[in-house]
Amino acid sequence: MPALPIILTCGEPSGIGPELAPRALASGVPFVFLGDPRHLPAGTGWVEIADPAEPLPQGRLAVLRHDFPAPAVPGRPDPANAPAVVEVIARAVRLVMAGRAGGICTLPISKQALHHGAGFAFPGHTEYLAHLAGDVPVAMMLASTTVTPPCRVVPATIHIPLARVPESLTPALLEQTIRITDAALRRDFAIPHPRLAVAGLNPHAGEGGVLGDEETRWIAPLIGQLRSQGFDLAGPLPADTMFHPAARARHDAAICAYHDQALIPIKTLDFAGGVNVTLGLPFPRTSPDHGTAFDIAGRGIADPASTIAALRLARDMVANRR
Repeated sequence: MPALPIILTCGEPSGIGPELAPRALASGVPFVFLGDPRHLPAGTGWVEIADPAEPLPQGRLAVLRHDFPAPAVPGRPDPANAPAVVEVIARAVRLVMAGRAGGICTLPISKQALHHGAGFAFPGHTEYLAHLAGDVPVAMMLASTTVTPPCRVVPATIHIPLARVPESLTPALLEQTIRITDAALRRDFAIPHPRLAVAGLNPHAGEGGVLGDEETRWIAPLIGQLRSQGFDLAGPLPADTMFHPAARARHDAAICAYHDQALIPIKTLDFAGGVNVTLGLPFPRTSPDHGTAFDIAGRGIADPASTIAALRLARDMVANRR
């Protein structure tokens, strides 16, 4: 039985998402675009389908139609379209959880536009998808697809101010992140014995307590406790020495304390090939590792590499789960 296709959600229609959709056919991955076909670039060859599980057209973009109230003006998000952007994500989740699709790849949204236009109360895709899936615990991974050794990073705290990180990074949260990452590497990446590197919170991982005591006070004891349960963990490590090639070869993923500690290295190493993965969901979900790019929307110059990589990784995750 062939694998079910990936649903590619439209994201913010005034960004670069809709123009990336037809170019993503180069991925070779069976996928369905969920959105308003009026927002696609002029001249796009598309075919409307009623069910993502039905046979897909060859060489043309399959579209699961979702009408929006307003046209899309490149670079100028319309608040009237914000509720439809949110509903597209919810509809994709309903379809994949009903077994009509294999996974979801989400094109970028504008959190600001959704907040102002739809009262969107979630920090981003990751948290909203977790809510739709039944408020399951999740983690956000950024995974490279074009560098060797691979770079995979998982920030324990995500979209919060830096000043709140020390109070938010608790033993319970770090343990949960480690457990979710270990399970996802086994299930979604087919790595039977994951090796995880855990970054310290402070510079030089606290340098023995001189630059901060979180590492000695509770991070190192937690790592030791989890090692005794069979987890393959290294750390706490200085984050500034974790991402050169020899260091990456020693782990399958790096657990980081906060957003920029994780995302700066991967976006430096593999900006075009990085993929956002939500770990812990009952279905595979990926996304290109870039935003709406309002400044270049509609000009036809957006690089589809990250979207293509995201679709291919979603396909591989579906296969690994099967």
